[in-house]
Amino acid sequence: MNPFVAHASGADETMSLVMLFAGIWVGWIGWSRLRGTGFPRLPRWGAWATIGAAATLVITATFVPRMIVGTGVPTAVAGAARPSSPALLSFVDPRRNEKEPGDDMTVRMNLRNATLTPLTTTAITPDTGHIHLSLDGSLISMSGDTLQVIDLRNVSPGEHTLTADFVAADHLPFDPPVTTSVTFERTSR
Repeated sequence: MNPFVAHASGADETMSLVMLFAGIWVGWIGWSRLRGTGFPRLPRWGAWATIGAAATLVITATFVPRMIVGTGVPTAVAGAARPSSPALLSFVDPRRNEKEPGDDMTVRMNLRNATLTPLTTTAITPDTGHIHLSLDGSLISMSGDTLQVIDLRNVSPGEHTLTADFVAADHLPFDPPVTTSVTFERTSR
């Protein structure tokens, strides 16, 4: 499941789905014309234009409804108070200062006093949400599972910080944030 696609059962989801399917349909028209299998009255430049429009629709439907452009951070309602959460989050693996020589690292977390949900919604509760995983301050996962395998092939040798945040079902943090971090060492083989 793509974590950026709106799926909160509201107008944003409906608009995203309409734009997504319109993009696929328009792209199919352009592609069919370029392959010579349909729409012979559409000029070649028109076929390329429809493919460009399709790409724009798909990208817009996928990323814009839930993201602040350029930051990769979900949007917030200005002035809205955030609830606190009773959740406690901790790392089981990797352990602090553990050496990791492989291309993949298994990450295990322990979440207490809360449950994970795959749904994104603005109807939030203090004990329901997702887990966001960051490596050295860059978001790498929003899959929301306490067991994840992360790819370390492009991670340089040295000390790194893995941070997990338990966030509300709208992908925004609780107040105060429920977060935990662990440092590990990426070793070369």
